[in-house]
Amino acid sequence: MRFNFALKTMLFVAVTTSLVSCNKSKDYQDNSRATGWRLDGKDGSMKYQTDYQGQETGPGLVFVEGGTFTMGKVQDDVMHDWNNSPTQQHVQSFYMDETEVTNRMYLQYLDWLKFTFPPTEKKYANIYKGALPDTLVWRNRLGYNETMTNNYLRHPAYQNYPVVGVNWIQATEFSKWRTDRVNELQLEQKGYAAEGAKYGADAETTFNTETYINAPSKVYGGNDSLSKGRNNERLTQVIKEDTVHNFVQRKDGVLLPAYRLPTEAEWEYAALGLAGIREYNQYRGRKKYPWDGQYTRQGGRRKRGDQLANFKQGDGDYGGIAGWSDDGADITAEIKTYPPNDFGLYDMAGNVAEWVADVYRPIVDDEFNDFNYFRGNVYTKNAINQDGTVKLVTSDSIVFDTLSNGNIVARTLPGQIKQEPVNSEDTYLRTQFSESDNRDFRDGDRASSRYYSGNGTDSKRMYNSPQHSVAAVKDSTGVAKGLNRQYDTNSSRTTLIDNEVRVFKGGSWRDRAYYLDPAQRRYFPQDMATDYIGFRNAMSRVGSKSQKGKRARN
Repeated sequence: MRFNFALKTMLFVAVTTSLVSCNKSKDYQDNSRATGWRLDGKDGSMKYQTDYQGQETGPGLVFVEGGTFTMGKVQDDVMHDWNNSPTQQHVQSFYMDETEVTNRMYLQYLDWLKFTFPPTEKKYANIYKGALPDTLVWRNRLGYNETMTNNYLRHPAYQNYPVVGVNWIQATEFSKWRTDRVNELQLEQKGYAAEGAKYGADAETTFNTETYINAPSKVYGGNDSLSKGRNNERLTQVIKEDTVHNFVQRKDGVLLPAYRLPTEAEWEYAALGLAGIREYNQYRGRKKYPWDGQYTRQGGRRKRGDQLANFKQGDGDYGGIAGWSDDGADITAEIKTYPPNDFGLYDMAGNVAEWVADVYRPIVDDEFNDFNYFRGNVYTKNAINQDGTVKLVTSDSIVFDTLSNGNIVARTLPGQIKQEPVNSEDTYLRTQFSESDNRDFRDGDRASSRYYSGNGTDSKRMYNSPQHSVAAVKDSTGVAKGLNRQYDTNSSRTTLIDNEVRVFKGGSWRDRAYYLDPAQRRYFPQDMATDYIGFRNAMSRVGSKSQKGKRARN
């Protein structure tokens, strides 16, 4: 009897253990789920990242968890713009600058350009000059603003104020520079670059993230061989678990994604700050400001009556009566003067309006796409030499862009990989896109359709906007003497909208409270600047939607 009981007990334990082991998923931490091979490279196989802890938060950024929201205006459209009808959109998680880019941040960029590409050398002169903000935006024919014209950018009193006078193109170039400087520091901190390597760059030996990923031996002005590469002593070898690593690859997870301008959808979602909202009506789009409530002043007992943003309160009233009821600013205000929204973002309403990445159109085409909506895609690819290596920009092949006002801006810098448009071979039998430039896609009329072909250059343009021209004037020997600027005087032009106008969002110190609504959208030429438009950067999130999400295994 005792024997039978013991036997039954052993059988029960065995069956139970078997069932548990069958239901328990094997943790493929160090071995491939596909082949069973080791992933740590110890047996001579390829090495893969097996202990990735998630994306680091880059300098200046805060995490914005993505989700769905009602994009567009749900309040009264008193201006009758008819350009922000409500649509339901979804954005992926991303990172956003906690504050606007400040004068001190932008000055660091200018000083780096001035040191690396001395403007005293003729071939580099336009690099530094083209990045300079337009300080004359402060001038007014019937106002005395010379104090800001002379001091706002460089005086330490304004160092933590948002930079203005920067056009969209300049903001985009700053973002590229910031990406490279942050990743250069990442490599140094992880031991893949020599300490202080970032301080030794000159025009021919600058660091570029994409060049490092695609042709690491060519970074810092090096050649194809690490042993022969000039100045490649800035790169170091890292030994981990008896394995020598010369370069970081994208699969190592060390380098951060690019800093960039946020899309309009991202900016509006971040400004609304829905993270703390649980009320149904506000979730469905009834939230008027980045903060809770329908008013622009504090309602709490301790700070009751204090302004929540920096904006124009009425005719001739840019801050209120001096004293406790004043908003603390007549022009821009120092960053973090006002409370952040629920995402921890400051000044998403007021202070300065902000550039976003999108090309402006009166409609948001949610029928075609309601996920990470963005208008402005121009797809390019790396230019490749005949031997299969990437083509790099040199000091003699810098691409300069002459703006409509005659200013010259550098669009590429030495050490970067040359880009070229994708062609028909790249898009053959693709269903998602068929050409490089997609800014005009589905604009809403026949001329914007995919198969439209008009007669003449002007008839192909959807918007009948002015076409100003700027051309170099050369002497008989071919030497440039200046620029010939010609304004479009055609009286039949009906709009200012074209592919070179960009959306800017949010109210500013010059705007009434009406424009503090995150749904408001306006446009401005991408090569022009004002005293009320600044910008902040964003960065895409790779991996899980939430920072609390389970770390992915192999």
